[in-house]
This record gives sequence, structure tokens and C-alpha cells, in this order.
Amino acid sequence: MSDDPARRGVEATPERPPYALTVAASDSGGGAGVQADLKTMTRLGVYGGSVCVALTAQNTRTVDSVFTLPTAEVRAQFEAVTDDFDVRAVKVGMLATEPVVRTVADLLDGFGGSVVVDPVMVSSAGDTLLDPDAIDAYDALFERSTLVTPNADEAETVTGVRPDSPSAVREVAAAVRERGADAVLLKGGHVETDGTVRDTLVTGDDRTVFETERVATASTHGSGCTLSSAVAARLAHGDDLTAAVERGIEFTHATIASPAAVGERGSVNHLVDVEGAVPQVDRG
Repeated sequence: MSDDPARRGVEATPERPPYALTVAASDSGGGAGVQADLKTMTRLGVYGGSVCVALTAQNTRTVDSVFTLPTAEVRAQFEAVTDDFDVRAVKVGMLATEPVVRTVADLLDGFGGSVVVDPVMVSSAGDTLLDPDAIDAYDALFERSTLVTPNADEAETVTGVRPDSPSAVREVAAAVRERGADAVLLKGGHVETDGTVRDTLVTGDDRTVFETERVATASTHGSGCTLSSAVAARLAHGDDLTAAVERGIEFTHATIASPAAVGERGSVNHLVDVEGAVPQVDRG
């Protein structure tokens, strides 16, 4: 082999980005699910891996079919990733069935990083994405979570109370935390308001309300996945929870405010130009 540097090529300069993992379903249309999570993590300077629990045939209008993978395959993916990578945060999305929920909860038992659980139950188009008998199984997953991020519909499904008033928000947050969650981010996008979306973070006795201007668009496909994976990405960077949520909301709002005109209904736009979206990473 030649010793001529020009013939050997340029020496590689490795980077060490933080690593995060999404455990969710594939969205064949690319706007939500694993695809949205990986795009978000990449935009926020995180190297993302995936554990795919189900394959969906879907687009911006509807979910045509769901094929859930055997739990042994879910376990094999998780163990392969965690055996080789320094996983700092895990985002959990659509899990589809009770066996998968329980398998993922078991896999996260003892995991030392941050865990963001987005309890996906219904798509933005109204399609059911979780078997009804799987809802109670989420308790074990909540117990292993750093943050749970339900929208109003999911919060009502889990607790029986719709968080459409300050008192109802407090009641729902308390109920979710009683089921094991350390902290809850109640998303306000599905609650009718005066033009302001209010997302409420509840941690212990602390409550922080993040207000953003409501965007007049139906192109919100993938917004929930984007927010939860953005928070997980910021936690992987080492942000505290409040800062991670704030930056996650900022990024998600930007993807909604400049949606991608893809498909009939459009989608959030992970290519949106957001200043500082990709921070510097360590080299060496």
C-alpha cells in the first residue's frame, strides 16, 4: 500500500453526536412515526436509531393497514442497538398492542437514560392505532418514563377527563402521575382556545405553561411524533426537562407554521429553516 497521503485519501475527522433511539411504528408516507422521529433527531444534532414495532400503510389521509412485528423481533432490535451504542434517550411512540407495550416496558426496565413516552392511540386522521386492551398496560411504561406527552384525546382516554380547563389539566396530570409518570406534558393542540395553544408541563408541584400562536393549517400530520422526539433529542444533549420541552415546542411549531405540501393534506415540515436547529457536536 502506498505511503503517499494523496493516494490514501483525506484523514477522517470523527464527530461524537449524542445518540437517541425511537421505538415506534413506520409511517410509509414519511410524515410521522419512525421517519418523523429520525428526521427530527437529525435536525437537532442527534444520531438516531430505531426499533420498529409495526409497519403501517398510510398517507396524509388515512391508515390503511397495520402489521405488528413479533415481540421477539422488537426485543432483538432493542438489544442489538443498546449492545453497541451509548443510548442517552429513548422516545416511545405507537406500540399498537398490549404484548408490545409490555415488551417495551420490560426492555426499558433498568435503562439509565431519559425516556419520553408519546402514548399514540389515534392518528391525526382519526384512525385507531392502539388496541383498547393495551391502555392499562401503559402503567408499566409510565413508571419507566421521564416524560409522558399525551394530547387531549389521549389524556381523556387514559384518565376519563378531558383537559380543557386549568382545573381539568391539573386533574389529568395528577391522574397520569399517579399511574407512574414522573412528569406530564399535556399538549393543547386538540383543545379549542382563543388562538393560543397552551402546552402544560407538570413535574411534581411545578407547572409550566408554554404558549404559542395557533397556526391555521390542517397539515399537522406528524406533529405529536415530532414534538416527543424533539424533546428526547434535547434530553440526549443534556438539557434539563423544562429547557428540552421548550426547545421541542419551538421546533415543532416551526414545522407546523411552514408545512410541507406533500400528499392531499400535507405534513409538518422537518426541512423548515430553524436557526440553530443543528448544534455543534464534539469532535475527537
